[in-house]
Amino acid sequence: MIAYVDVSVILPTYNERDNIVPLVSAIQQELGTAGISYEVIVVDDDSPDGTAASVREAFGADDRVRLCVRTQERGLATAIAHGIRQAQRDAVAVMDTDFNHAPALLPQMVKFLEYYDIIIGSRFTMGGGMEERWRYLASFIFNFFVRMILRTQVQDNLCGFFAMRRDKLLRMDIERIFRGYGEYFMHLLFLAWREDYTILEVPAFYRVRMYGESKSRFFHMLCSYTLTAIKVRLGKR
Repeated sequence: MIAYVDVSVILPTYNERDNIVPLVSAIQQELGTAGISYEVIVVDDDSPDGTAASVREAFGADDRVRLCVRTQERGLATAIAHGIRQAQRDAVAVMDTDFNHAPALLPQMVKFLEYYDIIIGSRFTMGGGMEERWRYLASFIFNFFVRMILRTQVQDNLCGFFAMRRDKLLRMDIERIFRGYGEYFMHLLFLAWREDYTILEVPAFYRVRMYGESKSRFFHMLCSYTLTAIKVRLGKR
């Protein structure tokens, strides 16, 4: 069994100037302390707040931090796909850039890839949760509904915090999967489940974002994700 001990961490950003430098620094601290070789790929959609400039100023001399600024395309899912295409390490990890996803969990997730194909930072396993209680309850109910549609055993189909063996990821149709906003994640998991990829959920506790405003719009997401789940289950996405 090959030990996957190096990782490309993909950070899709839009207007995350106040979060991105502390986040990258925290990721470097956690992975460096664990002895894991890494690169951090920041994929910025030409943020007007100067997110890219902040990354250049803080990490311009660090070849472990790579900045990709997209001026012709927008969107969370396509930004992640862009990062995957740029990745050069054995494993790929994807996380939010607002400290909702804890960098401290990355070493554990990467090391578990020695035994599993996909590791999910899950809110709905024992020890997981969310600081915002009403969002936790709403997400729990909706995830239960999604599981009924997709008929998998995955507890958290919407988190978007995951690590995956890059060779297994590239065997999938990433252009088809990574579309829209966060709904790409349930599509990825459903296709991985159907292909018998091994999936492990580890407990993750989601904090409230440190700075800036969330780009998520709950009721819009509810409708969009429900429609996506049905299309995925019917093989129409």
